[in-house]
Amino acid sequence: MPQKRGECPGVKSRCAPWSRVLGTLAVVLLLAGCGGGQVGTGAGGNTAGGENQPAPAEQPAKRKVKHALEEIEVPAHPQRVVVLDTGELDIALALGVKPVGAVIADAESGFPAYLKDQVEGIQRVGTIAQPDLETIAALQPDLILTNVLRHEKIYDQLKQIAPTVVGVRPNRWKENLKLYAEALGKAEEAERLLQEYEARLAEFRERMGDRLASTRVSLVRSMPDHARIYLHDSFSGSIIRDAGLPRPPAQDKEGIFERVSEERIPDLDGDVMFVFYYGREKGDSLAPLQKNPLWSQLQVVQQGRVYEVDDGHWGLGLGPIAARLVVDDLFRYLAP
Repeated sequence: MPQKRGECPGVKSRCAPWSRVLGTLAVVLLLAGCGGGQVGTGAGGNTAGGENQPAPAEQPAKRKVKHALEEIEVPAHPQRVVVLDTGELDIALALGVKPVGAVIADAESGFPAYLKDQVEGIQRVGTIAQPDLETIAALQPDLILTNVLRHEKIYDQLKQIAPTVVGVRPNRWKENLKLYAEALGKAEEAERLLQEYEARLAEFRERMGDRLASTRVSLVRSMPDHARIYLHDSFSGSIIRDAGLPRPPAQDKEGIFERVSEERIPDLDGDVMFVFYYGREKGDSLAPLQKNPLWSQLQVVQQGRVYEVDDGHWGLGLGPIAARLVVDDLFRYLAP
């Protein structure tokens, strides 16, 4: 019998099932195209109304940060960070970020000795006073960290190279820690570091007991050409204050430091003196003071409580790693 149009070739009982299969596939494909998602109401499937679950939100590529000079956009996850002061280096490393470039204090020095195990592979990009902008640009940074004291005057040049976050004066290290942590996406880590710092100081105060209020701490730094007493607003002075230790009357004031001449030798006295030297190979300004008869008359000298400590973390550090080492020294010399 001639085959009619629309019939399958072969036996009719075999053709009919295939027609039903093809019809079912067509319906499934049509529903899938209309629904645009999974069929069913299990976990991850469509809702009862047939709507899809919302897709996870994409992480922003940038975030806004307000620093000492203006509000800017920085990468959400900086990968190539350059730091332009010792405090910024300390803070970045404490937050688990290894910079691709960093300045050194001066041409004769390297990175602070207390960070020697963490700075391998970091390229030098000039000094604090004279950052090498060409070298910085060649590193192709995606974020630069500095502060108003050091580089406010070249901020416009720096931000042409990469987004630049400018902190407050470096002695206000806790504020800068929070700011740079925000820029680096490490806010929780910064909070943990500050909590550890406070907990360590609480332990120190407890161990000192009644001696805490009666131990006046004198801070003296020898520069190549002059000596200084460090006050409450200096880095080391702020830690002494946080520890609850009093200062001698001549040093119990706001400010960072004051120069000391021979007639001010009595202002160096205290129950304990911490002395730290910057650039000692270029000059020791404290030596002439120590030869003066007034020096031997200081109570702290007569009692043998003058302690030389590392300028790297007492003077240059300006970050949480250095702060921890200063507190370690307080335990070592005052509360062993």
